[in-house]
Amino acid sequence: MSRTAGGRRACRARTFVTAGAAVAGLLVAAGCSSGGDGPGEAAGGVPVVEKGKLTTCTHLPYPPFQFEQGGKVVGFDVALIDLVAKNLKVEQKILDTPFENFKTGAFLNSGECDLAAAGMTITDERKKNVDFSVPYFDATQALLATKKSGVRTLADVKAKNAKLGAQAETTGESYATSQGFDPVAFESSDAVLNGLRTGQVDAVVIDYPVVQGWLKDKANADAFALGENIETGEQYGFSVKKGNTKLLAAIDKAIKDAKADGTYNKLYKQWIGPLPQGQS
Repeated sequence: MSRTAGGRRACRARTFVTAGAAVAGLLVAAGCSSGGDGPGEAAGGVPVVEKGKLTTCTHLPYPPFQFEQGGKVVGFDVALIDLVAKNLKVEQKILDTPFENFKTGAFLNSGECDLAAAGMTITDERKKNVDFSVPYFDATQALLATKKSGVRTLADVKAKNAKLGAQAETTGESYATSQGFDPVAFESSDAVLNGLRTGQVDAVVIDYPVVQGWLKDKANADAFALGENIETGEQYGFSVKKGNTKLLAAIDKAIKDAKADGTYNKLYKQWIGPLPQGQS
């Protein structure tokens, strides 16, 4: 998903401990300092911005990849980075930050975070500012519409002169624009779905895994219909500051090991749903 939040919200960072961390509970931090004991090294000489922590920047909520549940941040991305943290013998700490910083690498360059994990599409533009891990998720977009609209495809949107929505500065928005639409832009995936629910738009282009989770709710499934899947060739990656080769290697190793030993598939089924056809 190529997300960014519209409008700069400088210095907003909420701090969380993940469900996989040894310390339970929810921490909320004001300002822009990560605090703690200052920089340190994790196992294998991997530098970290806070001793004993692997600090992850994300932008909440974005289920099923990262979202709050029971006072902790959980999800597919969170679980994968917990594997990295375990290998490095540290604890993952999550900062909720404006998504625009992931595009520029701002929080990585400032030493606020070690990595960004936010269902982020790997693009050539972003590679200019950050280094990406190996891809960890093949993503597609989907069209979701109200049942009463009768919209099931983008052609229907055009034919019925329906109002289309998407998350601001995402690949979904870019795709819709490339097809000649001028979608209503929303700041977050939650805002996109709320816009659909409240009738601000008739249909939305949004990441398919988000739709999968949303339609598990019977009320949503009764009122909204999944339309066409849109293959955009997207792959998600975790990002680090350019040149941070040791951390990048640790992330890549955790992803590859998880795929090799079955952990990846287990987490996929837990957080996202059935494995894609042909994958076991």
